[in-house]
Amino acid sequence: MLATTLGAGQWFALQVRARWEISTAGLLSDKGYSILLPTYRKTIRWKTRRKEANAPLFPGYVFCQFDPQKRLPILITPGVIAVVSCGRIPQPVADGEIAAIQTIISSGLRAEPWPYLEVGQRVRVVDGSFEGLEGILIQVKGNQRVVVSISLLRRSVAVEIEKLSVRPVATPRDGARAPIVLPASFGARAPEPVLSKAEAGKTTRGWSYGT
Repeated sequence: MLATTLGAGQWFALQVRARWEISTAGLLSDKGYSILLPTYRKTIRWKTRRKEANAPLFPGYVFCQFDPQKRLPILITPGVIAVVSCGRIPQPVADGEIAAIQTIISSGLRAEPWPYLEVGQRVRVVDGSFEGLEGILIQVKGNQRVVVSISLLRRSVAVEIEKLSVRPVATPRDGARAPIVLPASFGARAPEPVLSKAEAGKTTRGWSYGT
């Protein structure tokens, strides 16, 4: 973890160019800013060998402590794209979150990037008996398991799955519910539902579900 403790002010997340995290953090540190760049050991596979190297825990971001009213020297630093903001207003990172990151890194335990999951998010099961199915995350139980509601034939079934077995999926742009993807283990393809002419005109592929 690359970090300095000089300076004052709130912590902000800076979006930086890909693979510029370490260089940009060094430049900001040289300017006297407090920076935080959590890293982890990543195994890089070459054709004939493997190599371990430090990689950013939050790829594309560097945390920096500064006065948002005096951010021009930050923005002109090579590698910096922008300060993470809401509209045009820079959004500070909560002190508790910065402290949590520092605690995780200083603990010496292995840490690595992982997809962010939250209740209400659409997820896909990536292994096990339900591999390929999509559903809604409805509950997180402890640190290891989640409860996912999976719609099968327009019926919801809540199943408890290992947290490592699910990944977030993008929400369709039009806001409609994504079709269910059935794995090969479910056998032959289910019959198409009977649609009205109006519904058929709106449906081009797969099943059409109401909200």
